[in-house]
Amino acid sequence: MSGTQLTVTLSGGGADDARAVVRALEGTFGAPDELPADEKATVHMATFDSDTDAGAGGSTGEGGERLSAPVTVTVQGSPEAVRRASDTLTRVFTARDDGVASGDQEQERQLLLVP
Repeated sequence: MSGTQLTVTLSGGGADDARAVVRALEGTFGAPDELPADEKATVHMATFDSDTDAGAGGSTGEGGERLSAPVTVTVQGSPEAVRRASDTLTRVFTARDDGVASGDQEQERQLLLVP
C-alpha cells in the first residue's frame, strides 16, 4: 500500500454529507476514485490512491461545508495516510475520535463528525 492510499467509509447523514467529507479530503489526497452518489445508500465509500501530495492540508479549511447530520467516518490505510486524513477532518469538521486499530502495515481510525 502506498503512503497515501486511503479507504473512507461513511455512514449516517446523506449523500451530500458524504460528498462534503470526501471533498474535504481532496486537498490532502487528490481526487477520489469517485464521489458518493447514491442518494438511497446508507453507507458510502471513497478510495484515494495518489502517490503525490495534493496540498498542504484540507481543501476547505475552517468554515467548510456543513453537515446535515452526524456522520461516522472510518479511514483505513497506512498509518501516515490515516493520520493525515484524521488531521484534515478534525480541522474542517467538529469531530470526536472514536478510536484506532492498528495492524502490521495498516491502521484504521473511526471519527464521528457532527454538524
